[in-house]
Amino acid sequence: MTRPITAGVDGTQESHAALDWAAREAVRRRLPLRVVHAWRHEEHEAAGGDRETQRGWVSEGVTATVRTVTARCPELAVSVDVVEGGPVEVLLAAAAGAELLALGSRGHGRVVGFLLGSVGQQVIAEAARPVVLVRAGDRPAAEAAGREVVVGQQGGVQDSAAALEFAFGTAAARGATVRVVRAWTLPPVFAYSPGSLKLLDESGGMEPFERKALAEAIRPLRERFPDVPVAEQVEMGSAAQVLLSVAGQAQLMVVGRRAHRTAVGARIGSVAHGVLHHAECPVAVVPHD
Repeated sequence: MTRPITAGVDGTQESHAALDWAAREAVRRRLPLRVVHAWRHEEHEAAGGDRETQRGWVSEGVTATVRTVTARCPELAVSVDVVEGGPVEVLLAAAAGAELLALGSRGHGRVVGFLLGSVGQQVIAEAARPVVLVRAGDRPAAEAAGREVVVGQQGGVQDSAAALEFAFGTAAARGATVRVVRAWTLPPVFAYSPGSLKLLDESGGMEPFERKALAEAIRPLRERFPDVPVAEQVEMGSAAQVLLSVAGQAQLMVVGRRAHRTAVGARIGSVAHGVLHHAECPVAVVPHD
Protein backbone atom coordinates (compact mmCIF):
# COMPACT_ATOMS: atom_id res chain seq x y z
CA MET A 1 0.00 0.00 0.00
CA THR A 2 1.30 3.45 -0.96
CA ARG A 3 1.10 5.86 1.95
CA PRO A 4 0.66 9.55 1.10
CA ILE A 5 2.50 12.49 2.55
CA THR A 6 -0.24 14.17 4.58
CA ALA A 7 -0.54 17.80 5.66
CA GLY A 8 -2.96 19.07 8.27
CA VAL A 9 -4.19 22.58 7.44
CA ASP A 10 -6.18 25.04 9.53
CA GLY A 11 -5.89 28.33 7.64
CA THR A 12 -2.86 29.65 9.55
CA GLN A 13 0.44 30.74 8.00
CA GLU A 14 2.13 27.91 9.86
CA SER A 15 -0.13 25.30 8.29
CA HIS A 16 0.45 26.85 4.85
CA ALA A 17 4.20 26.40 5.42
CA ALA A 18 3.58 22.78 6.47
CA LEU A 19 1.55 22.23 3.28
CA ASP A 20 4.36 23.64 1.12
CA TRP A 21 6.92 21.47 2.95
CA ALA A 22 4.74 18.37 2.52
CA ALA A 23 4.28 19.06 -1.19
CA ARG A 24 8.04 19.30 -1.76
CA GLU A 25 8.58 16.09 0.19
CA ALA A 26 5.87 14.29 -1.78
CA VAL A 27 7.52 15.32 -5.07
CA ARG A 28 10.93 14.13 -3.84
CA ARG A 29 9.58 10.77 -2.70
CA ARG A 30 7.22 10.42 -5.68
CA LEU A 31 4.25 9.97 -3.36
CA PRO A 32 0.75 11.46 -3.46
CA LEU A 33 -0.12 14.41 -1.21
CA ARG A 34 -3.19 14.31 1.02
CA VAL A 35 -4.48 17.52 2.59
CA VAL A 36 -6.71 17.19 5.66
CA HIS A 37 -8.78 19.83 7.44
CA ALA A 38 -10.70 19.07 10.64
CA TRP A 39 -14.08 20.83 10.69
CA ARG A 40 -17.01 21.22 13.04
CA HIS A 41 -20.49 22.45 12.18
CA GLU A 42 -21.19 25.79 13.87
CA GLU A 43 -24.81 25.85 15.03
CA HIS A 44 -24.99 29.43 16.31
CA GLU A 45 -26.83 31.96 14.15
CA ALA A 46 -23.76 34.12 13.46
CA ALA A 47 -22.09 31.21 11.63
CA GLY A 48 -24.83 31.18 8.99
CA GLY A 49 -25.86 28.32 6.72
CA ASP A 50 -26.75 24.70 7.42
CA ARG A 51 -24.22 21.87 7.81
CA GLU A 52 -23.72 21.23 4.09
CA THR A 53 -23.49 24.93 3.29
CA GLN A 54 -20.81 25.42 5.93
CA ARG A 55 -18.95 22.35 4.72
CA GLY A 56 -19.01 23.80 1.22
CA TRP A 57 -17.54 27.10 2.39
CA VAL A 58 -14.76 25.30 4.27
CA SER A 59 -14.01 23.02 1.31
CA GLU A 60 -13.77 25.99 -1.04
CA GLY A 61 -11.29 27.71 1.28
CA VAL A 62 -9.10 24.62 1.63
CA THR A 63 -9.21 23.92 -2.10
CA ALA A 64 -8.17 27.50 -2.85
CA THR A 65 -5.17 27.09 -0.56
CA VAL A 66 -4.19 23.82 -2.23
CA ARG A 67 -4.33 25.42 -5.69
CA THR A 68 -1.20 27.41 -4.85
CA VAL A 69 0.62 24.09 -4.38
CA THR A 70 -0.76 22.36 -7.46
CA ALA A 71 0.17 25.38 -9.58
CA ARG A 72 3.81 24.97 -8.55
CA CYS A 73 3.79 21.16 -8.70
CA PRO A 74 1.46 20.16 -11.55
CA GLU A 75 2.84 16.61 -11.55
CA LEU A 76 1.75 16.05 -7.94
CA ALA A 77 -1.30 13.87 -7.23
CA VAL A 78 -3.30 15.73 -4.56
CA SER A 79 -6.42 14.79 -2.61
CA VAL A 80 -8.31 17.08 -0.22
CA ASP A 81 -10.42 15.84 2.70
CA VAL A 82 -12.55 18.09 4.90
CA VAL A 83 -13.40 15.80 7.81
CA GLU A 84 -16.00 16.61 10.42
CA GLY A 85 -14.72 15.93 13.92
CA GLY A 86 -12.30 17.04 16.58
CA PRO A 87 -8.84 18.01 15.34
CA VAL A 88 -7.00 15.47 17.50
CA GLU A 89 -9.10 12.55 16.31
CA VAL A 90 -9.03 13.66 12.68
CA LEU A 91 -5.27 14.24 12.62
CA LEU A 92 -4.44 11.00 14.41
CA ALA A 93 -6.58 9.05 11.95
CA ALA A 94 -4.88 10.86 9.06
CA ALA A 95 -1.44 10.11 10.47
CA ALA A 96 -2.19 6.40 10.83
CA GLY A 97 -2.47 5.98 7.07
CA ALA A 98 0.31 8.40 6.11
CA GLU A 99 4.00 8.13 5.37
CA LEU A 100 4.26 11.18 7.61
CA LEU A 101 2.02 13.98 8.87
CA ALA A 102 3.16 17.60 8.47
CA LEU A 103 1.73 20.24 10.81
CA GLY A 104 2.35 23.92 11.36
CA SER A 105 4.23 25.04 14.46
CA ARG A 106 4.19 28.54 15.92
CA GLY A 107 7.31 30.36 17.13
CA HIS A 108 9.46 30.30 20.22
CA GLY A 109 8.86 31.25 23.81
CA ARG A 110 6.87 30.00 26.76
CA VAL A 111 3.65 29.92 24.73
CA VAL A 112 4.04 28.35 21.29
CA GLY A 113 0.42 27.95 20.30
CA PHE A 114 -0.39 24.84 18.34
CA LEU A 115 2.83 23.07 19.24
CA LEU A 116 2.35 22.94 22.99
CA GLY A 117 -1.44 23.21 22.96
CA SER A 118 -3.59 20.21 23.68
CA VAL A 119 -4.07 19.38 20.00
CA GLY A 120 -0.42 19.44 18.98
CA GLN A 121 0.76 17.71 22.15
CA GLN A 122 -1.67 14.82 21.75
CA VAL A 123 -1.02 14.36 18.03
CA ILE A 124 2.75 14.32 18.48
CA ALA A 125 2.58 12.00 21.47
CA GLU A 126 0.04 9.53 20.11
CA ALA A 127 0.58 9.43 16.33
CA ALA A 128 1.55 6.03 14.98
CA ARG A 129 3.62 7.61 12.20
CA PRO A 130 6.24 10.39 12.07
CA VAL A 131 4.97 13.94 12.62
CA VAL A 132 6.91 16.87 11.13
CA LEU A 133 6.47 20.33 12.66
CA VAL A 134 7.10 23.26 10.30
CA ARG A 135 7.38 26.95 11.22
CA ALA A 136 5.83 29.77 9.20
CA GLY A 137 9.25 31.05 8.15
CA ASP A 138 10.35 27.77 6.57
CA ARG A 139 11.71 28.18 3.04
CA PRO A 140 12.92 25.63 0.45
CA ALA A 141 16.26 27.45 0.25
CA ALA A 142 17.44 25.64 3.39
CA GLU A 143 16.93 22.30 1.64
CA ALA A 144 18.93 23.43 -1.39
CA ALA A 145 21.82 24.95 0.57
CA GLY A 146 23.55 21.70 1.44
CA ARG A 147 22.36 21.64 5.02
CA GLU A 148 22.29 18.30 6.83
CA VAL A 149 19.59 16.00 8.09
CA VAL A 150 20.44 15.80 11.80
CA VAL A 151 19.22 12.85 13.88
CA GLY A 152 19.66 12.01 17.53
CA GLN A 153 20.81 8.52 18.52
CA GLN A 154 20.79 7.04 22.00
CA GLY A 155 20.99 3.68 23.70
CA GLY A 156 21.64 0.49 21.80
CA VAL A 157 21.12 -0.61 18.22
CA GLN A 158 17.31 -0.76 18.41
CA ASP A 159 16.60 2.24 20.65
CA SER A 160 16.76 4.84 17.85
CA ALA A 161 16.28 2.52 14.88
CA ALA A 162 13.04 4.14 13.67
CA ALA A 163 14.42 7.69 13.85
CA LEU A 164 17.63 6.64 12.09
CA GLU A 165 15.72 4.89 9.30
CA PHE A 166 13.55 7.98 8.78
CA ALA A 167 16.60 10.27 8.71
CA PHE A 168 18.58 8.13 6.27
CA GLY A 169 15.58 7.66 3.98
CA THR A 170 14.88 11.39 3.97
CA ALA A 171 18.54 12.21 3.29
CA ALA A 172 18.62 9.71 0.41
CA ALA A 173 15.59 11.40 -1.19
CA ARG A 174 17.22 14.82 -0.80
CA GLY A 175 20.82 13.95 -1.67
CA ALA A 176 21.82 15.25 1.77
CA THR A 177 24.33 14.30 4.44
CA VAL A 178 23.08 12.69 7.66
CA ARG A 179 24.65 13.94 10.88
CA VAL A 180 24.09 11.37 13.62
CA VAL A 181 24.45 12.89 17.08
CA ARG A 182 24.98 10.91 20.27
CA ALA A 183 25.15 12.86 23.52
CA TRP A 184 26.46 11.35 26.72
CA THR A 185 26.81 12.31 30.36
CA LEU A 186 28.69 10.77 33.27
CA PRO A 187 26.40 8.44 35.19
CA PRO A 188 26.39 8.38 39.01
CA VAL A 189 29.17 6.28 40.50
CA PHE A 190 26.68 3.83 41.99
CA ALA A 191 25.31 3.11 38.50
CA TYR A 192 28.49 1.30 37.47
CA SER A 193 28.49 -2.50 37.64
CA PRO A 194 31.47 -4.82 37.29
CA GLY A 195 30.25 -5.67 33.78
CA SER A 196 29.90 -2.04 32.68
CA LEU A 197 33.31 -1.20 34.15
CA LYS A 198 34.82 -4.05 32.14
CA LEU A 199 33.20 -2.76 28.93
CA LEU A 200 34.47 0.75 29.61
CA ASP A 201 37.96 -0.53 30.26
CA GLU A 202 37.96 -2.55 27.04
CA SER A 203 36.77 0.51 25.09
CA GLY A 204 39.37 2.81 26.58
CA GLY A 205 36.98 5.10 28.47
CA MET A 206 33.58 6.74 28.18
CA GLU A 207 33.97 8.63 24.91
CA PRO A 208 35.46 5.72 22.90
CA PHE A 209 32.70 3.52 24.36
CA GLU A 210 30.05 6.00 23.15
CA ARG A 211 31.67 6.27 19.70
CA LYS A 212 31.66 2.50 19.37
CA ALA A 213 27.98 2.35 20.40
CA LEU A 214 27.10 4.97 17.78
CA ALA A 215 29.04 3.17 15.04
CA GLU A 216 27.25 -0.09 15.85
CA ALA A 217 23.84 1.58 15.82
CA ILE A 218 24.26 3.11 12.37
CA ARG A 219 26.08 0.22 10.70
CA PRO A 220 22.85 -1.33 9.31
CA LEU A 221 21.81 2.05 7.88
CA ARG A 222 25.20 2.61 6.25
CA GLU A 223 24.79 -0.75 4.54
CA ARG A 224 21.23 0.01 3.37
CA PHE A 225 22.05 3.56 2.21
CA PRO A 226 25.65 3.34 0.94
CA ASP A 227 25.34 6.55 -1.09
CA VAL A 228 24.26 8.73 1.85
CA PRO A 229 27.22 10.67 3.36
CA VAL A 230 27.35 10.31 7.14
CA ALA A 231 28.88 12.54 9.81
CA GLU A 232 29.18 11.02 13.29
CA GLN A 233 29.18 13.31 16.32
CA VAL A 234 29.68 12.18 19.91
CA GLU A 235 29.61 14.94 22.47
CA MET A 236 29.26 15.23 26.22
CA GLY A 237 26.15 17.09 27.34
CA SER A 238 22.38 16.77 27.44
CA ALA A 239 20.86 15.37 24.27
CA ALA A 240 18.64 18.41 23.62
CA GLN A 241 21.50 20.87 24.10
CA VAL A 242 23.87 18.95 21.83
CA LEU A 243 21.24 18.61 19.11
CA LEU A 244 20.35 22.30 19.29
CA SER A 245 24.03 23.22 19.02
CA VAL A 246 24.01 21.91 15.41
CA ALA A 247 20.45 22.94 14.52
CA GLY A 248 21.73 25.93 12.57
CA GLN A 249 23.30 23.63 9.95
CA ALA A 250 20.23 21.40 9.68
CA GLN A 251 17.54 21.39 7.01
CA LEU A 252 15.64 18.87 9.13
CA MET A 253 16.03 17.65 12.72
CA VAL A 254 14.88 14.11 13.55
CA VAL A 255 14.21 12.88 17.08
CA GLY A 256 12.61 9.73 18.42
CA ARG A 257 9.94 9.74 21.06
CA ARG A 258 8.24 7.56 23.59
CA ALA A 259 4.91 8.87 24.86
CA HIS A 260 4.60 9.33 28.60
CA ARG A 261 1.15 9.01 30.14
CA THR A 262 0.31 11.25 33.09
CA ALA A 263 -2.83 12.22 34.96
CA VAL A 264 -3.30 15.16 32.58
CA GLY A 265 -2.75 13.23 29.33
CA ALA A 266 0.04 12.23 26.97
CA ARG A 267 3.43 13.96 27.15
CA ILE A 268 6.42 13.73 24.87
CA GLY A 269 9.95 13.23 26.16
CA SER A 270 12.19 16.06 27.25
CA VAL A 271 14.56 15.78 24.27
CA ALA A 272 11.77 16.04 21.69
CA HIS A 273 10.15 18.82 23.69
CA GLY A 274 13.38 20.84 23.87
CA VAL A 275 14.16 20.50 20.17
CA LEU A 276 10.59 21.30 19.10
CA HIS A 277 10.57 24.33 21.36
CA HIS A 278 13.79 25.92 20.10
CA ALA A 279 14.92 24.59 16.70
CA GLU A 280 14.33 26.92 13.75
CA CYS A 281 14.29 24.14 11.14
CA PRO A 282 11.46 21.61 10.63
CA VAL A 283 11.51 18.84 13.26
CA ALA A 284 10.39 15.26 12.66
CA VAL A 285 9.24 13.33 15.73
CA VAL A 286 9.39 9.60 15.02
CA PRO A 287 7.65 7.09 17.31
CA HIS A 288 9.73 4.19 18.57
CA ASP A 289 8.66 0.77 17.35
